[in-house]
Amino acid sequence: MPNVPSTDPLAPPLRRQAVVLCGGLATRMYPRTRDVPKFLLPIAGRPFGHHLLARLAEASYEEVVLCIGHLGDAIREAIGDGAAFGLRVVVADEGETRLGTAGALRRALPYLGEAFLLTYGDSYLPFDYAAPLADLAAHPEARGTMSVYRNEDRWDDSNCEIEASRVIRYQKRKPGEPRDGVDAWGSGSPDGALRPKPRLDHIDYGAIALRREVVAALPEGPGDLAPVLTALAAEGALRALVVTQRFYEIGSEAGFHELEAHLGARAEVFT
Repeated sequence: MPNVPSTDPLAPPLRRQAVVLCGGLATRMYPRTRDVPKFLLPIAGRPFGHHLLARLAEASYEEVVLCIGHLGDAIREAIGDGAAFGLRVVVADEGETRLGTAGALRRALPYLGEAFLLTYGDSYLPFDYAAPLADLAAHPEARGTMSVYRNEDRWDDSNCEIEASRVIRYQKRKPGEPRDGVDAWGSGSPDGALRPKPRLDHIDYGAIALRREVVAALPEGPGDLAPVLTALAAEGALRALVVTQRFYEIGSEAGFHELEAHLGARAEVFT
């Protein structure tokens, strides 16, 4: 049965649940991904998804919802029911219709628990995957907890402004748009003097704890998650969990090789 909320006060606690978005076309990784979904690209001796699912199991997750699409049948076959990873895996399939991040998540609504961790099928994060859900559980007034890293445009464009353990602004910049606080200015002060805008110096790390109600409010059909996160930040409903280690990703050739080196070094430590 799907891990849906129960109104029975005597019902057993829900499983710790993660949702993985892994249905994209991954065109930046062609020709690697022409016939193999990015989630299954071999890296450091096994498919990327095996590394990710193992990390989630290590963090005591019990159930994983895979949001699949392009080449989704290959993911179904490779992962199965998740028992090989000590997990229960269910699939929400968008088929060949590109629903975007919000649309794919909305398609998974019937499988979602009251709160869950959302992560991406090309992100490898050297942190405690259980931490965002624990933070959200400790703050019932919040509707989400986003893990963030002080990136300062080093590995990708920074998109978060942080203040007092909250994401107070989430903004994806257009190509070539300057990073505020460096060469962008604004007024807004009582005396009318120009002040540097607060810097977008953190980045969405790639693991966000969300409440089911956020997804239930989304319309069905294609959509992007970025405006949803922008709205949560503007409402003061999005907490920030600051992490201290950089993220890794396989969405680019450079990122792929960086993660391969990281996993190789990690394997040497444990042998």
